[in-house]
Amino acid sequence: MIGKETRDRIISLVHQEVVPAIGCTEPMAVALCTAKATELLGCRPEHIEAKLSANILKNAMGVGIPGTGMIGLPIAIALGALIGKSEYQLEVLKDITPEAIEEGKRYISEERISIGLKEGECDKLYIEITVSSGEKSQKAIIAGNHTHFVTGDAASRMSSDSDDTSHEIELNMRLVYDFATTAPLDEIRFIEDTRTYNMNAAREALKGNYGHNLGKTIDRPMAKGIFGNSIFSHIISRTASACDARMGGALIPVMSNSGSGNQGICATNPVCVYAKENENTEEELIRALMLSHLTAIYIKQSLGRLSALCGCVVASIGSSVGITYLMGGDYERVCYAVKNMIANLTGMICDGAKPSCSLKITSGVSTAVLSALLSMEGKCVSSEEGIVDDCVDKSIHNLTAIGADGMGITDEMVLKIMTHKG
Repeated sequence: MIGKETRDRIISLVHQEVVPAIGCTEPMAVALCTAKATELLGCRPEHIEAKLSANILKNAMGVGIPGTGMIGLPIAIALGALIGKSEYQLEVLKDITPEAIEEGKRYISEERISIGLKEGECDKLYIEITVSSGEKSQKAIIAGNHTHFVTGDAASRMSSDSDDTSHEIELNMRLVYDFATTAPLDEIRFIEDTRTYNMNAAREALKGNYGHNLGKTIDRPMAKGIFGNSIFSHIISRTASACDARMGGALIPVMSNSGSGNQGICATNPVCVYAKENENTEEELIRALMLSHLTAIYIKQSLGRLSALCGCVVASIGSSVGITYLMGGDYERVCYAVKNMIANLTGMICDGAKPSCSLKITSGVSTAVLSALLSMEGKCVSSEEGIVDDCVDKSIHNLTAIGADGMGITDEMVLKIMTHKG
């Protein structure tokens, strides 16, 4: 068994990376930064200036803001100033009311908010908010991860891929597997909270029409004629439904992973649905959830908090290994699943957070199930094929090198296209 000190460090890492969030984490982080700056100012700002990294801008442009029926940064910034509380972290806007929304709309119409790209070198996750009232002004900066406040000097020293928490312990696939499958159950039982949050989000989605209604569409009679009424169709519908609601602006908290609610959903719901329908035990579900979430955290350590690679690729690898474990797979089969995923989904671009993320999540989860099934048949993409290596950890780092470095120009092109439409 892994030593207590190492287990404690891994548990601390999971607690840091798997946290509740309402709405897309990028606009919520901007709202959080605005709330902090406003608290420092001590009064309602007359003007707010936001300077953001390209990745933050990309991910916050087209996503619904919970409870508002609106999309994008202006309403998130306005509400961060008007009703946001920094102590709530990524649930910063949970006190929202219809009156606050109307006040926020008026604030926007008065042209008190300016939003632009941060000039010069900065972290891929960088938010700088300056608020002013009369002669007074205050600034707050978040960099590195979605809730990490820094001073101006500290922010300027951070590298473009810095991450202040995820490297506290260096993971590898063997350590991830051994921890998830052997740690005392009481030490890791907390990961069940992900099921409570994220499966509830899937249920709540059925009460409204959010985003593209992909989850509902898969459950409808015509789709059942195509997909059947199967474990597979239930996995993709429950996962897509939670994403529909989150990206569509439902006021529903989800448990995020590595700063992304969609990653949290994708690492959770497929595992929960499979475990329920396969009649796995509670212990097996807990260990599978930990395996899924910790695999995603491990991959993000070298990929970076934000990247050109769609986060559903990372989280779907996690859910694939979790499902493989629930199917009775051992470490070798888990590694097979990882390699099969990398051979298939590498290169899926992130073009911002938005309702159509549910389509990408469905692609990722579909591949997760297929990769798990293939691994249990003893089938694995070989090192003679593409970027897959004999070593599972090298295969993962090949994936993240493409996502973090090789797709940099792609990221710039995506943002250029998104900001020059029409």
